[in-house]
Amino acid sequence: MRFILASKSPARKEALRRAGLRPEVLVSGVDESQVSADKPADLALKLADLKAEAVIERLQISAPTALVACDSLLEFAGKIHGKPGSADHAIQRWYLMRGQSGVLHTGHHVSVWDADGRHTRMTRLASTKVTFADLSDAEIAAYAATGEPERVAGAFTTDGYGGPFVTRMEGDPHNVVGLSLPLLRQMLLDLGVQWHTLWPKVSLG
Repeated sequence: MRFILASKSPARKEALRRAGLRPEVLVSGVDESQVSADKPADLALKLADLKAEAVIERLQISAPTALVACDSLLEFAGKIHGKPGSADHAIQRWYLMRGQSGVLHTGHHVSVWDADGRHTRMTRLASTKVTFADLSDAEIAAYAATGEPERVAGAFTTDGYGGPFVTRMEGDPHNVVGLSLPLLRQMLLDLGVQWHTLWPKVSLG
């Protein structure tokens, strides 16, 4: 089965590869800044759907195919926080977040086409509560200087420089990297695809 990741995120690609999948990456090109919603969770779901649709419009389906599109953002103090986009913005974000907690939401869209070309889809949300260490100004400045926090949702990640700065997670830790593997497995299963059948090097014959 062809397996497509509609995301340019290297962290999502690597998470799938470590779980045994070999995704084909197709970038959606959706301008996230032009999309809005009243609630952070709703925005994550909406963006996941839009990213999926942007890639689906370009696809020519000729064999069984599965596609996943995701979008992550941090809900902190009732506000939506995506990628800071600059070191200065990342620093200001961390001045607020240190010693506090937020919720990382990731919208997951999954589409599946079977051998007859029938298309089924669903979109679901994964949310993980994250507690941040009470960083010093020097630690925040050094972290911002790595360039990592400005490129990721919520100005942090746990699979890089920011790992030591997250003291607690409540929920799926994979979700904080940008893709909940347990949720994705269940969504694929609900659409008729067993996870292990996507492993390219496993033969059950």
